Amino acid sequence: MANELQPLSLLFQNRLFRIPDYQRGYAWQQSQLADFWDDLINLQQDRYHYIGLLSLKSLGRKETKDWGSDLWMVDKGFKACHIVDGQQRLTTFVILLNEIICFVRELDENKGKKDDEIVLGYDTLKDVVAKYIYQSRPPMNQITTYLFGYEVDNPSADYLRYKIFGEPYSGTVNETYYTKNLKFAKSFFRENLTALYENEGIEGINNLYLKLTLKLMFNIHEIDDDYDVFVAFETMNNRGKKLTNLELLKNRLIYLTTLYSDEKFDEMEKSHLRKQINDAWKEVYFQLGRNENVPLSDDDFLRAHWTIYFAYSRRKGDDYIRFLLNKFSAKNIFEKKTVLMSELPDGYVMDTDYEEEDDVGDTETETIEVSKLAPTEIADYVNSLKNMAKYWYDTFFPAKSENLTKEEQIWVDKLNRIGIGHFRSLVTVIISRRDFSPEERITAFKAIERFIFICFRLGNFNASFCSSEYYRASRSLYLDEMTLEDLVADIVETTDANIEYAIPNFVTKIEKHFSNGGGFYYWNSIRYFLYEYETSLAQKNNIDRIGSWEMFTKTEKDKVSIEHILPQTPSKYYWQNQYRQFTDEEVEMLAGALGNLIPLSQSVNSSLQNDSFYDKKTTKAGRRGYENGCHSEIEVAKYNDWTAENIYTRSKKLLEFMENRWEFSFNNEQLDKLVYVNFAVDGRTVPEKLPVPEEKLIQSKEDTDTHEYSSLDEQQKAFWVNFVKHCNDRNREDIVGRKPLAQNWYDIPVGVNDFLLQFTITRSKYVSLVIYAFDGETFKRLESKKSVIEKVFGNKFDWYSSREKSTAKRIVYKHEADVFNPGKQEELFDWMIEKFDLLVDALVSADELDNEEPSGEKFSEIKKYLESCGKSKISLTFAEVENIIGTELCRSAYTYPVYWKPSKTHTMANTIVAAGYEVISVDLTSKKIDLEKRN
Repeated sequence: MANELQPLSLLFQNRLFRIPDYQRGYAWQQSQLADFWDDLINLQQDRYHYIGLLSLKSLGRKETKDWGSDLWMVDKGFKACHIVDGQQRLTTFVILLNEIICFVRELDENKGKKDDEIVLGYDTLKDVVAKYIYQSRPPMNQITTYLFGYEVDNPSADYLRYKIFGEPYSGTVNETYYTKNLKFAKSFFRENLTALYENEGIEGINNLYLKLTLKLMFNIHEIDDDYDVFVAFETMNNRGKKLTNLELLKNRLIYLTTLYSDEKFDEMEKSHLRKQINDAWKEVYFQLGRNENVPLSDDDFLRAHWTIYFAYSRRKGDDYIRFLLNKFSAKNIFEKKTVLMSELPDGYVMDTDYEEEDDVGDTETETIEVSKLAPTEIADYVNSLKNMAKYWYDTFFPAKSENLTKEEQIWVDKLNRIGIGHFRSLVTVIISRRDFSPEERITAFKAIERFIFICFRLGNFNASFCSSEYYRASRSLYLDEMTLEDLVADIVETTDANIEYAIPNFVTKIEKHFSNGGGFYYWNSIRYFLYEYETSLAQKNNIDRIGSWEMFTKTEKDKVSIEHILPQTPSKYYWQNQYRQFTDEEVEMLAGALGNLIPLSQSVNSSLQNDSFYDKKTTKAGRRGYENGCHSEIEVAKYNDWTAENIYTRSKKLLEFMENRWEFSFNNEQLDKLVYVNFAVDGRTVPEKLPVPEEKLIQSKEDTDTHEYSSLDEQQKAFWVNFVKHCNDRNREDIVGRKPLAQNWYDIPVGVNDFLLQFTITRSKYVSLVIYAFDGETFKRLESKKSVIEKVFGNKFDWYSSREKSTAKRIVYKHEADVFNPGKQEELFDWMIEKFDLLVDALVSADELDNEEPSGEKFSEIKKYLESCGKSKISLTFAEVENIIGTELCRSAYTYPVYWKPSKTHTMANTIVAAGYEVISVDLTSKKIDLEKRN
């Protein structure tokens, strides 16, 4: 092996570079390109810059025999090399150098000149091209050989030759994720060269060329044998932009082809297997990068294929790469081996975190017996990988699939819209089984969609629910060990068995949403549900046209695509008069009812949501009226007025649609709880019409209420964002551990399982501090301690604001405030923190939260320990802390990181601070804290 520093000018001295077949494509993106450009531009002319390691493998005649018309350069004396490590940097050099050549050639002063008449630095352009880019074979100059390129004929090789270097070509060049990066690099350098020329002229371009070719130094590392090549690739290429597991696996498989003895597997067979591997990866990369705007994850596909082809382990998300890299290892070429699932060489990366299942212990050891690895096993595996890639692509982009009928595309699209989750592997296999009829596949897709809707969208079950079963089913179906009919029957049976658990969960969730002021608008599947209702109306009306899902879900500033027909803040006279018989709280409930929500075929400015019903129905400047909108809008536009009774009736109609569409039934009690607004038809007396106010007064009121924000959602989110910042500025992270969202509540977990605390805002008038009890039993327990809680808190709570039939109960302390007035928010936030601390103290006094003794008593030993240890940094396990204090920590210490943050009620954290230390990190998995001495 040789090691020496060389600039680009020496590096390209009689060398012919090729990127070998086990390498990935060009992966650098804007951040890496910007860093490279900045390093180059800021390099002083008299200085050198170390650019990194470049590992090369010299190639003999045997290894270049397939190079065809490029071999004349080898005969000429050029040294053929594979780039083992450093290809990303060298590719970047070559792209920039080629762009410099093109840029200088196109300058006005050089138009009409030949390359040998144009000077760059101290070289003619003709010499620069011949040294770094390509040479033509004399005397006819019909064969062009590029000094740098890809060894195999893949999309990146063609793209580099015809799109980057600009060689004329009339054929089609396939584009992938990697070619997109090449294209971006070319554009990036062209734009920056233009800017450099505008600022510094041709002198700036010349200086850049000289620095690029003379001042950036590579550490050249030449590798002698094949074993070193593949080991070097695996160990070196994890620097910078890490290799994916798919890229490393390809390298491993190609390496294994070199290990078989020639007696059992001759060179022709090795070459054929290697071609199969390259063809498989070529197809996989094509499919994963086929949609250049949304490239698919390498590792997600590799893991999914593993569950289909080999096995499924439910313990950890990276089990698949542990298995594959042990299965396809050098030892298995020669001997039988037990594969330990816990083994994994350093440096392998996993892009996607997969949820672990709760019923699996960490101490379990899993072993798999692997027989001697035959070449046919590698061939079978890579051919399966190649074959399944296109079906994996189909699950993401069904509309572009050539393997699905129109009806199949619709149902796979539904699965993507509802959230396909762990079913994607199974759907991939179903599509791949071309012996199934389209009707059979559609039946399976429908069963999966119903499972997802009932178990996840209604039941809110854990995302990993039944994942093990259906990962294994994907393999059974792939191996033809299970019929599609049996699979569908199992999915339907599992769904039906869980309806009795899913519906109560759904009812409880919706009740909480109503308690928090949002109702069905806060349901995370409202868009999917309303879109399905829209689809049903289109079918009923025998009209194929339906608004696009993209338009329906598009998020734009100041615009809405799901509208409250009765506005959330009904400030205009029409709405105030129409609903004058209802209280503010009842109007809020009506606004959040299912029957009051409508999808818009064209999003509108949020400021128009307060328009009267007539104005919403009628097309005018700024909005398309319901009468000319989607099927749902047209249906609503048939009403003369929008009344509470209409909301009640439409709510029942939509819930009936839900029952029919997904084949289940609510009981009467559940239906009443979901309709929620039964008071709308209670027959109450309607007061006299309200007097019509002057329009100017109404407009003034609206301007005052909005405080520069155009929608209630924006006002609410801005309020919580400011509250979180205020708490963080006052070191009260224990209060604001949740992300602020556009909703009217902010939850604060307090380390117990049956209730939480929350702040809510009602319209722009009230802030409430709430104890949110998850069930009636918890409420009764808290109610029994009512006097203690209110005495310590210092104020009375409203204990009975929740509806009698609600499962969850709210205990509310309401405070009147100018909520959305920025000038008064700091004072309001201080009040909220003060009241929160008082409530925590009250709950501690009532034995509802952990009652820790003052630091001088219970935690005095930890204070003594820290004051005497004399260390600037200390790591302690929870067990060690318990040993020091002589008692067990409370459950909050093991559950919530904020337990270790100083606050009025966090005695342990306060004691640590009093001892002169602070907690800098908390690891609940390892049950460990790191402390650092304060200055």
